[in-house]
Amino acid sequence: MKTVMTLLMLTMVTMTTQAQQLKQVSYQDGEQKLNGMVTANRAKKGPAVLILPAWKGIDNEAKQAALLLEKEGYIAFIADIYGEGNIPSDNTAASKIAGHYKTDYKAYQHRIMLALEQLKKEGADPTKIAIIGYCFGGSGALEAARAGFPVNAVISIHGGLSKAADRPNSSIKTKVLIEHPAADKSVSKEDYDGLVKELNEGKADWQIITYANSGHTFTNPESPEYNPVMAKRAWEHTLLFLKEVLN
Repeated sequence: MKTVMTLLMLTMVTMTTQAQQLKQVSYQDGEQKLNGMVTANRAKKGPAVLILPAWKGIDNEAKQAALLLEKEGYIAFIADIYGEGNIPSDNTAASKIAGHYKTDYKAYQHRIMLALEQLKKEGADPTKIAIIGYCFGGSGALEAARAGFPVNAVISIHGGLSKAADRPNSSIKTKVLIEHPAADKSVSKEDYDGLVKELNEGKADWQIITYANSGHTFTNPESPEYNPVMAKRAWEHTLLFLKEVLN
């Protein structure tokens, strides 16, 4: 146990140090200031990934993903969905504000589009962009696909899979990868089956990879549900998919 805790602390220190290499970028939604983060290779036009963070806003998992993607040659930009002054301090606040954007999905889609536009300004090749989302951000990745945003692919990592029952299914042109933890208590069988039906009716190019013995936040080293074996596999699947759709 002591060894595990030591490794976890070292991981957190490393992630915090590496995150200092990211640059904060401010952009606007009307009068609301948004503060995203971009990798240091932004000046080089090339394939890029927009990262949609989990429900507490930009966190260490999103920052670490951005830096790892940079090492693979991608420009990575982490979106700020909530905006300056609106970052939740605890789970209760996070649930409330994330719930707002899940209900008002058009507002969520709008914030994602603003981040996509900013990513292009940072040097992204507009013909080679993918979206990765974690948790609440995974729900956002699916919303980007539903909105028909001009991206090559979306990846939902332990994201919410449901949408309101009164929303009709429509064509989904972007490629979709869903990385789903088998023991995710936040996703019901009805949600799962409903998404499969939606993707099939939308004639999407899609796949779902399910990870055994994994709870909701299985990819996050700071979570008690972290599963290092499955997290590593999920990341390798992410990179394989990105190589297919962006290179």
